[in-house]
Order: sequence, then structure tokens, then C-alpha cells
Amino acid sequence: MASSRQIERDAAQWLARRERGDWSALEQAELDAWLEASTAHRVAFLRLDAAWAQSDRLKALGAGSASDGVPARGQWMHSSFDLQAPRAEATVEPSSTQAATGHDAAALVFAPRRSAGRGGRGLRYAAVAVLALVGVASFWGWQRHAVVEQASYRTAMGDLSDVALADGSQATLSSDSRIEVALSRSERHVELQQGEAFFDVAKDAGRPFAVVAGGRRVIAVGTRFSVRREGADLRVVVTEGTVRLESEPVGGRRQPTSVLPAGSTAFASRSGVLVRIGSVEDAERQVDWRRGYLVFRDTPLSAAAAEFNRYNARKIVIGDAAAGELRVGGNFRWSNTEVFVRLLEQVTPVRVEHHPDRIVLHSR
Repeated sequence: MASSRQIERDAAQWLARRERGDWSALEQAELDAWLEASTAHRVAFLRLDAAWAQSDRLKALGAGSASDGVPARGQWMHSSFDLQAPRAEATVEPSSTQAATGHDAAALVFAPRRSAGRGGRGLRYAAVAVLALVGVASFWGWQRHAVVEQASYRTAMGDLSDVALADGSQATLSSDSRIEVALSRSERHVELQQGEAFFDVAKDAGRPFAVVAGGRRVIAVGTRFSVRREGADLRVVVTEGTVRLESEPVGGRRQPTSVLPAGSTAFASRSGVLVRIGSVEDAERQVDWRRGYLVFRDTPLSAAAAEFNRYNARKIVIGDAAAGELRVGGNFRWSNTEVFVRLLEQVTPVRVEHHPDRIVLHSR
């Protein structure tokens, strides 16, 4: 994963290229792809873009101008952008047009160093602009937008991992799960890219904690909850406090927000959001995977097998529909599939076939 400093440099490069004035559809597509590749990319670019807008596109570049007008996009750079170019000193020589009017930023002329070639003038100008941009961003947004932590975490099949976040929160990743974290002084953003994670959120009313998965956002201030992602579907279990579940607009229409108190479970799919209110004890049982257990209460065997398969490379396969409809209950270690299927043989009408890579269950 790229360092925070490199990501900031890349974001500045993209911003400078966009403001150059000859921005193409192809360049926009490349920028969109870079932004989609990582939450950290989006955070860095939006922060710099906001600083750029706040500073009115660096009116300081029109130094000496008597007008309050903002230099138009494209007037400040007309060459490629390269942060790796050698540093160059530049002096400003007012042209006759500027002397006459006092506010033509496009007429600024940069005197090259004696040892520099003619092609270096645009690069030096770009470097000056970026230094000014970084200075504005640092001055205007440091206290609220400086990145505190930016990292990715993942687990392999059958592994669990406890992760201490920089804001004092704790995340527990389930088997085969992945999150990307971007914490700043103004926001706490976690993207659940795969699997399931349980969050014990440190209280900070001024900095909400948002978990994003697909087109949904789960937002908390200080609470304990889990988020599980299965394709486009989401399950949220709240064991303490209250969280909000927000969905992206559909067809341009804003979707209702679900408020989830402790003990509730929300199931979100393309068809909508279903909320089930229960006890905190029921909610805790749904996240017992943190202690190595799976808890079933009158659960279809097909669903129980799917739970075991989330933690084990050797899969349980349902051989026929009748077997999948059988109901099971009890607490089982997810790491011990053999004990589970042995008990099934003893107490249910199930026949078991053992294979090196799978266990097949048939009704009998």
C-alpha cells in the first residue's frame, strides 16, 4: 500500500492536471479509476480539492493585481506536471500588458535559470503552484483533515484478527475479511470490502464513525456493532448503543434511514431493509464467532452449513433439498466441522459422505 505522503503527491498531480484547462474525457476516466481504487485516494483528493476551492483557486498567483477577480481555470499552467522535476528558482517579470491593466494573470512571464532549458518553465510553474496548494491545504485543513491513520487489514480463511485503531476503537475481523481504514481529525471512515467485522467504537461525538459497504453506510458515535457483507447484501447487528443505517438513493429518490437500537438486527438487500428487534443477548449470540462459536436456533441445515463454510476450506455440501430443510440448534465450534456432522448423523435423519475436499449431507 502506498504511503500517505505518496498518495498526497499523487492527488496533487491529478488536481494540477485537471486545473490545467485542457482536461479530457480520457483523463477524467483515469482519475475516476484512481479514486475508485482506494478510499485513501478519495480522501486525499477531496481534501486538496476542497482547499483549492476555499482559496478561490489561489488568487495569490495573480500577485500585484488590483482586481478581486479569480484567475480562470487553465491560466496557471500549460505543461505536463511532474513532482520529480528538479527544483528551480523563478522570478516574475511583469509584461507591458500587466503593467497597463494590473490584473492579467495569463501574461505573467517566468525568467528561466541560466542552466535550464526552455521546456523547464512550465514545470517550474507547476512546482510553484503545487507548493502554494499544499501550503493552503496545510494552513486551512490540517486541524480537521490531517490523516491520523490510513491502512488496510485482512484475514485468511479460518483466521480472526483484533485490530486496534488510532482513535481508540477496536475492530475484530472474521474469517476471510478485509477492511480499509482512513481516520482523520474530522472523520472516521472504514470500508468493509469483504466478510464481516465487529467494531467497538470509541466515543467521539464530533467525529462520527462510518462503516461503508456497497451502497450502505452504518454510522455510530460510540457503540458496539457488527457489519457483514455478502455481495450486495448486508447484515448489521447492534449489541450496544444506537447506529444509523443509510442507503444510497435509488433512481434519484432518497431512501429512508433506519435507526438501530441495541439488540436489533438489520438485513439490507436490493429489495429494501428489514429490521428485527430482539434482546441484547440474542444479538450477542449472533456475534459469538468472535469467541470461536456458531450458535443455531431452529436454523435450516442449509444455513448452518453455509456458516461453517465461511470458516473452513473443507466445505459442507447439501446433497438434496430435504436435507437442507432440516432444522438444527446448539452451539458449535466453527473450527470443528467433524463434530458437527457426527452429531447430525446421531440425532437427525442425515447420511454423511466424507471426501478430502468436502463433506456431503444426504437425507435418509
